[in-house]
Amino acid sequence: MAPGEATPASRSGPFAGREFQARLVSAILLGAVVLSALVIGGWPFAVIWLAAGIVFAAEWIGMSAIAPRRLVLSITAATLFGLVLCLHGGVDVPTTLGIGAVGAILVAAVARTGAGRMRALAGLASAGVIALVPTALRDDPAIGLLGPAWMFAVVWTTDIVAYFTGRTLGGPKLMPRVSPKKTWSGALGGLAGGTLAGIGLVVFARDHGWSDLSTAPLALVGLLSATASILSQGGDLAESALKRRYGVKDSGRAIPGHGGVMDRLDGFFAVAVLAGFYLIARRLAAA
Repeated sequence: MAPGEATPASRSGPFAGREFQARLVSAILLGAVVLSALVIGGWPFAVIWLAAGIVFAAEWIGMSAIAPRRLVLSITAATLFGLVLCLHGGVDVPTTLGIGAVGAILVAAVARTGAGRMRALAGLASAGVIALVPTALRDDPAIGLLGPAWMFAVVWTTDIVAYFTGRTLGGPKLMPRVSPKKTWSGALGGLAGGTLAGIGLVVFARDHGWSDLSTAPLALVGLLSATASILSQGGDLAESALKRRYGVKDSGRAIPGHGGVMDRLDGFFAVAVLAGFYLIARRLAAA
């Protein structure tokens, strides 16, 4: 063996190999793009999440074999585009809800079989959460940067810490029938990391005057961050169960090292649902 040549053991570590390298590079590049758009706000941020929602829907339609695939996806994409235009353009709520209802009726009408209709509606609703919630948070003057940034901090940190903790410490499996590689050590490490990241970001935002929400009690922030971290890991497990149900390894190939957009946003989707309920509650309280 030549001097300096890696041994088989060094090449087979938990963080070695091309897959990990591709995963790392993809994460850095995507993170830079999303964070840049978050700071800019406006249409750049909205377009990113609209695109994510459309690809999310496309992967779900393909994975769950909804037919006719192209027509369902076209209607779903057009509906998402219309909803984002309404949200970002300040269109009234009844009109926005009307566009969503028309889209739902159309995808249900064209999808074949009763199961296909339910899956098509679920895809439209799920993609709508991805496409709309981050933009709605960013556009709200009382929330601004802090809302999406908090989601990113909790979800990303949970995922990263869980990955490295689980790979390093190993131990008992979390749900081996659903996701054989996930461990309790990873889950607890992710929970701790995500909770601390959520609290730390709010403390930073408070010092820099990002948002009125940064004045929330840190105990409440910690509780919400822990809840979001658990939801994020639950979303990851739920997507793993769906992939097993439909017999696929990844939802797609859009992101090197990560698989598809659904694979990358499964935990984020679960937290976005929580944030969506918060937005609805705020609007009802202000009515």
